[in-house]
Amino acid sequence: MKPKNNRPPRRQPQRTCVVCHTTSDKRALVRIVRPAAGQVQIDERGKLPGRGAYLCHQASCWQTALGTPVLQRALNTQFSEAERSLLEHYATQIVVNNKTTVENTR
Repeated sequence: MKPKNNRPPRRQPQRTCVVCHTTSDKRALVRIVRPAAGQVQIDERGKLPGRGAYLCHQASCWQTALGTPVLQRALNTQFSEAERSLLEHYATQIVVNNKTTVENTR
């Protein structure tokens, strides 16, 4: 038999939403990344190289991030129309998924 491992559980990296400033596990937030040479994109795995910013799954945070320069400032860039439409599309998916999740828990 193998001896039991008495190590404490591994700590999860903590990240902060750039809009509401709540701290959460890295996996609970959405990472938006601006690679050195390329367009802003959603980083599902959290491993793409480049300057990153995190947003939580609240619709109000996404609306604020896309309606004010807070996300552009965090990424040190100006969004093109294609990048903005990509982020807006992703934001609508998050809102729909959150509504579905809330309705299923009732």
